[in-house]
Amino acid sequence: SENLEIGLIVDVETTGLRPGVDEVIEVALLQIAYERNSGKIVDIIEESTFLREPISYTAKRNYSNAYKVHGIPYGMVEGKAFDDAKILQMITDSKSVFAHNASFDRSFLYHLYPEINDLLWYCTMRNVPWKSYGFTNSKLLTLLEGHKISFHQTHRALDDITMLMKLLRKNNPKGELYLKEVIEKKPMKKYEPRISTFSM
Repeated sequence: SENLEIGLIVDVETTGLRPGVDEVIEVALLQIAYERNSGKIVDIIEESTFLREPISYTAKRNYSNAYKVHGIPYGMVEGKAFDDAKILQMITDSKSVFAHNASFDRSFLYHLYPEINDLLWYCTMRNVPWKSYGFTNSKLLTLLEGHKISFHQTHRALDDITMLMKLLRKNNPKGELYLKEVIEKKPMKKYEPRISTFSM
């Protein structure tokens, strides 16, 4: 159907906040089929999650601080690597990407898979006027609690995108699906990584 579109819901966990310096240690992807005109998710095509040991000295050094957020012990990622072929296939087979605070996820994924910049990116945190709808902020846990979806957030990538998908299947105060409201906004501009320049 021309009305159907394939999209990815994604989330990453990292060793810090600096793309290109800190590294992704976990990525989760939910591939969905949804109706463009209504925002209805009609099928979950595939879900995948991967762990990866950081490579650089800086990322390894920062791991203990990042652990306080994501709670993934180093032993869980040690010796692990992403299935690049699988992830790239899911990217290739999709047209759009959804993430909560998408600029963060995209900036990190771009350094591993620049092909992801070719997809249409939508931010579920910024494309909905959550505060206008009565929520104190646009944090995922606040929204999950407000919709009685979950009262706890594990900060594990697959858990977060599963909960986000449930949120996108809810109706906004106007009676429309949140996913419909998200895709009615223009997609994000293509990511342009910062280029560091050094002067002698």
